Amino acid sequence: MIDERTEELAALHAFDLVEGPELADFSRRLEREPALRRIVDDLRETASACAFVAPAVTPSAGLRDRVLATCATTPRTGPASQRSESDAHGGGGGDNVTPFSLPAWTGWAAAAVFALLAAYLGFTASRLDYQLALLTESEALAALQARSLDTALESERIVSKEQTLRLKTAEQRVAALDTELAQTRSAALAQIAELKAQADLAALKIATLNSLLGNAPDATAVAVWNPFSQEGVLTVSQLPALAPDKDYQLWVVDPQYSIPVDGGVFTVDAATGEARFQFKADKPVDTIAKFAVSLERKGGVPKAEGPMVLISP
Repeated sequence: MIDERTEELAALHAFDLVEGPELADFSRRLEREPALRRIVDDLRETASACAFVAPAVTPSAGLRDRVLATCATTPRTGPASQRSESDAHGGGGGDNVTPFSLPAWTGWAAAAVFALLAAYLGFTASRLDYQLALLTESEALAALQARSLDTALESERIVSKEQTLRLKTAEQRVAALDTELAQTRSAALAQIAELKAQADLAALKIATLNSLLGNAPDATAVAVWNPFSQEGVLTVSQLPALAPDKDYQLWVVDPQYSIPVDGGVFTVDAATGEARFQFKADKPVDTIAKFAVSLERKGGVPKAEGPMVLISP
């Protein structure tokens, strides 16, 4: 640590005013203490700069002559003249006292040292003030950056909240649209099914078969044919009961075929003479001209052989 005494020695050393053992000790300290060496270097630079502060003054023309005249008339007061006077008065005996007087420039040197020290301390104080100002400015800048960061974070939080709200709203809208689409699709399918049913009903071929039997003149049948599915239903009433080796056989008359198309065989209830028979032609049917029912042997035949018992107009 550099104390006040060390700073004074550094100022004196800057003017080369440190001598003797103190100079040797201070020189050794300079070698091992870089901070002290920097102080001395700064003081030397300051001292050098002080030489250029005072304006240059030209001495008067008679200054040299006056100084020389003063030196010639001034009596010697040193030890040599005192010894001469002592020898003259006392023959060289007794104690010789040598007076000590400070050089004339000592006061100026001390003043310069203190001025230099004051200048160095002022320079150091100014540098500390500048560093403090820089530190204060850095702290202010850091605080401003912190506020800016807080503002940016708050803005991002607000934007994120808005985006989350928009996303939630969009998801709700999509769910509502999905529900609406499902409802629309269901309604459309129902409407299509209804239209299809209506179309099927409009396309159905319905025919009434009348009796050709003398013993059963009230026998009747109703045939319903769906051209799309190529299927039909025959409902019979009051047909005579069959012998065990006989079947009734349905025929579909289509002009594109030379003989009627087989629709299958069926029997009736022996007590009521009724039957409900779902049939399917063994060939594709485009146009139905008539329906007919014949009495055939058990199991049916490929071509009508027995008598016709029912026929549509």
